[in-house]
Amino acid sequence: MKIVQLITRMDEPGGAQIHVRDLAIRLKHIGHDVILFSGSAETAFPELQQQEITHTRVKHLIREIHLIYDMKALIELRRALKAMKPDLLALHSSKAGLIGRVAGWSLGIPTVLTAHGWAFTEGVSRKKRWIYSILEKFAGFISTGIVSVSHYDRQLAINNKVIAEKKIRVIQNGVPDIERRKLAAPHINPVNMIMVARFAEPKDYQTLVEVLSKLKTKEWKIHFVGEGPLKRDIELEVDKRGLSERVTFLGKRDDVPEILANSQIFILLSKWEGLPLSIIEAMRSGLPVIASNVGGVSELVQNGKSGFLIEKGDKEGLLEKITQLIDQPMLRKQFGQSGRMIYIENFTIERMVDDTLTFYQQVVSKI
Repeated sequence: MKIVQLITRMDEPGGAQIHVRDLAIRLKHIGHDVILFSGSAETAFPELQQQEITHTRVKHLIREIHLIYDMKALIELRRALKAMKPDLLALHSSKAGLIGRVAGWSLGIPTVLTAHGWAFTEGVSRKKRWIYSILEKFAGFISTGIVSVSHYDRQLAINNKVIAEKKIRVIQNGVPDIERRKLAAPHINPVNMIMVARFAEPKDYQTLVEVLSKLKTKEWKIHFVGEGPLKRDIELEVDKRGLSERVTFLGKRDDVPEILANSQIFILLSKWEGLPLSIIEAMRSGLPVIASNVGGVSELVQNGKSGFLIEKGDKEGLLEKITQLIDQPMLRKQFGQSGRMIYIENFTIERMVDDTLTFYQQVVSKI
C-alpha cells in the first residue's frame, strides 16, 4: 500500500511523534510505501531520513485554530494528495485529523485517524471540550475509521457520539524493545527518579515538585527530561523550594533509554492523558511507575503490581507512595519485573504494527 502519515508537528519528540516515527519505519520495512506529511519544515528524528522516508511540509498546517491558515492547509494538502494518489491517509493529532479527513473525503481517499487522546477529555477546559466535541462529531460523519490508543478513549468517543462504534478500533501503543544492557536496576541505592514529559499542559510538574519538597530527609535525586513553555516556571519553583541540588533539568534528549537504565523510579503526573508512551518505555526498561490515574494510564500500570496509580489532587497519597518505593528496594525490583513482563506481553511494536496494518487493510478493502 501507499500510505501517507499526516501529523500537525513532527519537529518535537512527543508521544504522537514517536508513534508516527516507529510506525512509518516498520511499515516501510515490511514493504509499504510510506510518505510523511507535517506542518513542520524539519523532523526531530534523523532516523526517518536515514530510512529514506520522504517528509513533505504542509506549511499552513498549524496547531492553533486559524480559519485562513486552515483553509490554505486544506487546499495545499488536497493538491498534494490528488497528485500522489495514496491508498490510505493515516492521521495523527487533532488539527491534522480534522483537515486530513476533509481532504481525504473530498478525494475519495480512505482515512484512519489515530486518536492519541481526545481534546474533549476530562481535565480540558469546558470551552475547549465543547468546541472540539462539535468538530469531532462533524469529522466523524466523513471518517472511514478511527484507532483509539486506549479503551478509555474509545468509550469517551462513543459517549460523545463522535463516530459509530463499528468504525472505531482499540489498538494500544507499542514501542521497540531495547538491548538487555539498557535494562534498569531499580533496587540499587541511592534512588534516582525520572519524569519524561513536556513542560506544558497536561503534565503536572508543579504538584510533583511540591511533594518532593517534603522528602528532604530522604536520599534521592530526580531528572526532568523535556522542554516546553512552562519549563522556566518549574525551574523557579525548584529553586524556591530549595531543591536545586536534587533536581536536574536535562532538556530534550535522544538517549532516554540510557537515562532510564540509570534510574530507579519513573514518575508521570498528568491532568489528562491518552496512553502515554513514556510509561511504556519505563515498563520496557523494568522500572516501577508512579502515575496519575487519568485517561488510559490504568491500562498500563497495574496498581500494586507494577507501580502505583495516584488520583488527581492526592498529594498525600503521592508522598506516601514515593516514600514507600524509596524505602523498599526489593519492592522497586518486583514492580519493575512485573512492568517489564506486562510490556513484553502487551505493548511491543510488533503487536501494534500488526494490529494497525490489519485495520488499515480492512478499511481500504471496504472502499
